Amino acid sequence: MRHHHTRRRGVVPLIAACLLALPAAQTATALPATEAPRTQVPSSTVTETENQAARAIATSLSDSTWRARMRDAALTSDELAVTALAGKAPGRLQAALIRADRRIATAKGLDPGVGSLLRLRLGADSMRGALAAGATPWVAASAVDEDARTVTAYDSLGRTHILDAGAVPSHPVYIVDIDASKALAAGLKVLNDELSRQGLTSPAETPSAATSGFWTTRISEIRLSDDEEPWVKGDAEIYTLVTGFGLDGKVRVDPVDMPYLDNDGTTYRPNQILVNWSNYKYNLADAVMMEEDGSTNYRDLAKAIAAVLLTVTDQGVYVPLVNAVLDAIPDDWWTDDPDYVDSWYTLAQSDNGIRYGARGNGWMGVQPYYVEQF
Repeated sequence: MRHHHTRRRGVVPLIAACLLALPAAQTATALPATEAPRTQVPSSTVTETENQAARAIATSLSDSTWRARMRDAALTSDELAVTALAGKAPGRLQAALIRADRRIATAKGLDPGVGSLLRLRLGADSMRGALAAGATPWVAASAVDEDARTVTAYDSLGRTHILDAGAVPSHPVYIVDIDASKALAAGLKVLNDELSRQGLTSPAETPSAATSGFWTTRISEIRLSDDEEPWVKGDAEIYTLVTGFGLDGKVRVDPVDMPYLDNDGTTYRPNQILVNWSNYKYNLADAVMMEEDGSTNYRDLAKAIAAVLLTVTDQGVYVPLVNAVLDAIPDDWWTDDPDYVDSWYTLAQSDNGIRYGARGNGWMGVQPYYVEQF
């Protein structure tokens, strides 16, 4: 799942429209765009490392016994933990993949203890026949830009093959990818910890005996638009940054994982809580939906967001924060990583029905939901 984006296009007019639609008592002048420090992030490190791993795996397939073992595994599993499997490979393939895993974890700002992130899969189901018939597969990395026209694959002799990114080849191709679910789970913990360290999250309030619960906004259904993407890309993981003013009057950011959003053009009915209103001062919050695309450095993402949001002060009225979050992300991150999917301005606790994203890239059905205390 990938989503085309253009940074900040239409953000200011959208905020103006949202402000005009709100009662005067709840709004203030929209925040001016604030530039975040343009710190260079090693966004190419993951791409380079995936390509190096792909080349190493391709070369290892010159061994017929190992090639057959890989073929059998690829035909019986949707995804392979290739670093562990490489323990049975000839030469020093596993050692090379272990180093690659460590380099990827570092580039993504993750704890080295996250373990292996590298995964391998067959590029398309249509390749299964040729693979089963004994064709020696080529190997390519999934870390290509969503607008890429070509994909580079490697064969067992070390040669490169330039493939059309828009057409699935007839020759079988293994794809080296990252376990997006595992990376996102670890990344959101890093993101939340760093945001907390920067003062952008705070503990939730404990419901009092009088209330014995709290109001939330729950997602009853959600659907994202169907976009074309290179065949080499696999499923990605979606998360949402919910932003607003905490009870202490400071901006807070609450990351929400959405592991069920595997495919565009599909309606999901998760009944997932998106906003816990007991954490917020005002009856309004914003949501910015993002996509994990492989190279995201979560620690640097949190620092970039904090650098901008910490300058926002409570003016006694609600101020939309979507533009501040988007402007916080450095320009050099806006090529495939991390993808901005869509945003929802001024979510209210009373919202009940379909809310369309500001970019028109998706919609979600929301409803008030009261969580009772046992």
